Amino acid sequence: MAGNLTDDELAFYDALANNESAREVLGDKQLAVIAIEVFRSIKGNATIDWTLKESVRARLRRDVKRILNRYGYPPDQQLIATENVLKQAELIADELTK
Repeated sequence: MAGNLTDDELAFYDALANNESAREVLGDKQLAVIAIEVFRSIKGNATIDWTLKESVRARLRRDVKRILNRYGYPPDQQLIATENVLKQAELIADELTK
């Protein structure tokens, strides 16, 4: 599966792999690549108190959708995946801004 991921990357992998059709279409390795890119994008854009700033949340949402599109994540599942990723980001928000 996603054996070489850090704990944070694995958390995003789990958020993305939560969808059976995405796992079937993309496979574990591709989902791992997406998880790494999503994590790096969110970490690079997260600022102190970003969870309270809608403009930052909107930028993160847009960036995640672009990454999902680039890798062919099932379009009908992108909204749910994006929300799962943002929820995961909120859970580790303190880690992201260090």
